[in-house]
Amino acid sequence: MIENSSFWVVTDVDGTLMDHSYDLTPAKEAIKSLQELSVPIILCTSKTAAEVKVIRKELDLIDPYIVENGGAIYGESLTKVNGKIILGEKYEILNNILCSISSEINYNLQPLNNLTDKQATELTGLKGNSLTLMRDRHWSMPFLNPPELIEKDLNNCCQKYNVEIFRGNRMSHMLSINSNKGKAIKELKKYAKNPNVKIIGLGDSPNDLPLLINSDIKIVIPGTKGPNIKLIDKLKSYDFTIANEPNGYGWKSEINKLIIRLLNKK
Repeated sequence: MIENSSFWVVTDVDGTLMDHSYDLTPAKEAIKSLQELSVPIILCTSKTAAEVKVIRKELDLIDPYIVENGGAIYGESLTKVNGKIILGEKYEILNNILCSISSEINYNLQPLNNLTDKQATELTGLKGNSLTLMRDRHWSMPFLNPPELIEKDLNNCCQKYNVEIFRGNRMSHMLSINSNKGKAIKELKKYAKNPNVKIIGLGDSPNDLPLLINSDIKIVIPGTKGPNIKLIDKLKSYDFTIANEPNGYGWKSEINKLIIRLLNKK
């Protein structure tokens, strides 16, 4: 389907498609409407493939999906590449880099996977088997958000190790310079041989910036306290829309507006 589609909806998950209580209900009706129009829905998230498989099953999605902030693309329809396209660096290598950077900046950058169950639950709201799925990570290194005052030193070290750091609402993510959400979108367009497809991109935090920059229609989904100011600041030179409602309700509202536009063009 992605090969012949005029539009793809490429969406972040946490804080965008659903709120931080992981409720997908508000977006379900709009997703069904997109499916009836044969518009691919491509999840583009910091979550692991193991986590996304659960979400895809609940939403009855069949399109490829981008995981670990662009570290890899998976999908049953990616038959020419045995179901996966890997862009990121291995977790073990990223872990070594994070340790080296911690030493160089004299600050202990703490990986998400190193938190105790209790700490991880307090940060993410996940429990039990959901924590296991979250830790099944292969192509990215999420870690606790460091103080902003060390970000300059942190970013300087990143250049040395050929990695980038994207700060999210709840944690930061270290990736190989060869992988981010935007690069994954470009790679999927290349795979599908569909360079002119229009991307409807939806995200809520600064780690969605590569996704939104590489989208033709850019939609920022606010949280309950409003949109992420750092993301808005980085998008100042682009045309974008801020949804009027938070999380999945905002997602639903903006997608429904786009569906009306698509139907009017038919």
